[in-house]
Amino acid sequence: MILILDFGSQYTQLIARRVREANVYCEIHPFNISLEEIRRLKPEGIILSGGPASVYQETAPRVADELFALPVPFFGICYGMGMLNLFAGGEVARAERREYGPAEVFVDDVADLFYGFPKREPVRGWMSHGDRMNSLPKGWVVLAHTQNSPIAAFADPKRRLFGVQFHPEVAHTPRGMEILKNFLFQICGCEPSWTMGHFIEASVARIREQIGDGRVVCALSGGVDSSVVATLVQRAIGDRLTCIFVNNGLLRRGEGEQISGLFAERFGQNFRYIDAAARFLSALKGVEDPEQKRKIIGHLFIEVFEEEAKKLGDVKFLAQGTLYPDVIESVSFIGPSATIKSHHNVGGLPPHMELQLIEPLRELFKDEVRRLGQELGLPRELIQRQPFPGPGLAIRVLGEVTEERLEILRAADVIVLEEIRKADLYDKVWQSFAILLPIRTVGVMGDERSYENVVALRVVQSEDGMTADWVPLGPDLLATISNRIINEVQGVNRVVYDISSKPPATIEWE
Repeated sequence: MILILDFGSQYTQLIARRVREANVYCEIHPFNISLEEIRRLKPEGIILSGGPASVYQETAPRVADELFALPVPFFGICYGMGMLNLFAGGEVARAERREYGPAEVFVDDVADLFYGFPKREPVRGWMSHGDRMNSLPKGWVVLAHTQNSPIAAFADPKRRLFGVQFHPEVAHTPRGMEILKNFLFQICGCEPSWTMGHFIEASVARIREQIGDGRVVCALSGGVDSSVVATLVQRAIGDRLTCIFVNNGLLRRGEGEQISGLFAERFGQNFRYIDAAARFLSALKGVEDPEQKRKIIGHLFIEVFEEEAKKLGDVKFLAQGTLYPDVIESVSFIGPSATIKSHHNVGGLPPHMELQLIEPLRELFKDEVRRLGQELGLPRELIQRQPFPGPGLAIRVLGEVTEERLEILRAADVIVLEEIRKADLYDKVWQSFAILLPIRTVGVMGDERSYENVVALRVVQSEDGMTADWVPLGPDLLATISNRIINEVQGVNRVVYDISSKPPATIEWE
């Protein structure tokens, strides 16, 4: 077991994901967890995450020096490295030039963290910091440097304390996984024994313990997350689970019928279809702010589920497919991480709800959920379905959501997905979709002036949804999609392509 202490980095969950990818169990806890609790957890190693603060700030999160007296290896990443440096008596100050993005890291010592690396050969590292290690603590050694950071990685090998200024957990550091594995296996002596099979066993036992002899309603959306949750809960409690699919009127064309057909067959009499489209669209009338949209949709979902639960009798639990990225981008439940946006099933929930939440996937990333679905025997076409946001098309129709604007977006979205599938890209990209912008532009259609809507095209590649790169589609494919949308979708005269990555942008526009 590896303990990860969260100092507020947006990448903290990525560290956990990488550790679990190496089949090592880990838990994330806030940086101020008590020493007593850490001793109870008995970790084989402790990772200190990055964070948005600078260690020299008075209000910066700190840990007690007694933490480092624990007889386990420590690995500090970025801010965590600064904490190690201060503890050991080194000096940290603001860098003259902030490093952000890829940088060449020159390895000075190929032992320990860099075991198996070529000496003095540049290694790509993803930098995101404004601090600089000005002095090396007594007895420590430099493991690597960059052009801007003379101490990009350091260690006290005798006490098994290690730190790096860059982020080995992100995909942009190509050999970062090797660094993490060296810490897990070479330094901590962990065994790669944590698997999805173990996760299923533990989850089923935890669900049974939490629910007892109670009944559960599951919020089915048709996506992989909710489908895996429903299958997992059904395995735990059988026919005491009722799956509810709410058509909120914010779905893609034909999606409601398709999902109903699939799950009515799978769950039989324990499947309920609720058409609440008019109710949701009425609640969204006149609303333009994206946070308000998310909260309205989240609150209304809970209202609908609580109403249906009462019809079923004594139902106290609601199961839903909340994932790690939903949580970290919505609220800080395990540390001081900054809020990015509220997800409808996290930040969008009403403060007082009658149903108790069951969220067995809350600590998993999308790719882990897909592996879990495969382990549970779900069909491949369901497992590989591209992510679709909980608030649906409401956050892809920028500005006010109306049935007219939804229909324009649905028509464009059909074309995008058809052409992406024809190009054999659907399973190879993370997401591909259209966005209806809240602006109109002048155009010429049929030798006449037009003043119509703009559609943006978004296609991204990602491993986990925490970071993402735009996909450079070929000009022929872009031209085909653009021509079809402009010719076939009434009310659109311009198509643009989004070439921003996450960060600094997010995948969805709202």
